[in-house]
Amino acid sequence: MLPGTDSLTIVIGSYLEPDLVGRIEAAQPAARVIYEPGLLPVPRYRCDHSAPPRDLGAADLDRWRSLAAQADVFFDFDWLDPHLMPTRSPRLRWVQATSAGINVVMRRTGLDRAPITVTTAGGIHGVPLAEFALAGVLHFIKGVPNLRRWQQARRWDLYATRQLAGERALVVGLGGIGRQMAASFAALGVEVIGLGRDGRTYDVPGLSRVIYRDDLDAALPQVGILILCCPLTPQTRGLIGREQLALLPPEAVLVNVARGEVVDQDALIDVLAAGRLAGACLDVVTPEPLPGDSPLWEMDNVLLSPHSASTVATENARLTDLFLDNLDRFTSGQPLRNRYEPQRGY
Repeated sequence: MLPGTDSLTIVIGSYLEPDLVGRIEAAQPAARVIYEPGLLPVPRYRCDHSAPPRDLGAADLDRWRSLAAQADVFFDFDWLDPHLMPTRSPRLRWVQATSAGINVVMRRTGLDRAPITVTTAGGIHGVPLAEFALAGVLHFIKGVPNLRRWQQARRWDLYATRQLAGERALVVGLGGIGRQMAASFAALGVEVIGLGRDGRTYDVPGLSRVIYRDDLDAALPQVGILILCCPLTPQTRGLIGREQLALLPPEAVLVNVARGEVVDQDALIDVLAAGRLAGACLDVVTPEPLPGDSPLWEMDNVLLSPHSASTVATENARLTDLFLDNLDRFTSGQPLRNRYEPQRGY
């Protein structure tokens, strides 16, 4: 049975701006909202939901545990002991995560086996990631690395450049982020094809067609832009290996905003070092943080982001919008948006 709003306790597990906390309180006046920022990790930057825990004393830790134990709903995971949420919070029914890709967290903590509904932040990060992908692709298609070298050498030579419009892109993963990628690139004149999950049909604006896993190798020689935005699952781990990289045209640009493990990183480094790709735009690598001795740091044909391309200053407001929509659904017994399915891994 779902708790009534008059007995609902919502615990906020990571920093939110006070006005956003106020919106949650106003949305369910009969519910109790617990928000104690003095016990929460201190954000290192705007909208940081993975900050390291504070160095709290025993009394503060006990207080946090007692507050967490009262939760029917958690906004974000319990920063202290997420794996203990099923036992520490015996009334807990639903967790709203602040990330779209939570498969690793769910498996590591065992929450994928717990009788708790978890919803992801799917769709929140589509626009900033599509903007990052566009920036990275244009960076290489318009020859920015070479222009920077010429500028530093005070070299003035006329040249011909490539055009984004008319290129063909393959978007791997057709969830919320993939849909935004398709729309953004198609709007600029790119022919976009999408790789979907076997057995599913798709209606995605901006796509010229949908292909499936068995079609991947045949499609790669025909694309100038490869965009990876799929979840990390047993089926996608190592999806782009040495053989697939070799099938891409030498002028192709690879974008990875999925997870580092989707690509054979050693093979990617070899291909980039040999100049057999125009460039790689990477928001994710393996491991993270990237070790200081990785060749990726110094490659001119690599644009590297520290897994932060999805984070914008307005993210918390959008997360609150999603949470409030789901909160209304939760209290009225409707299906929640972005429900995590353990068997799929997303």
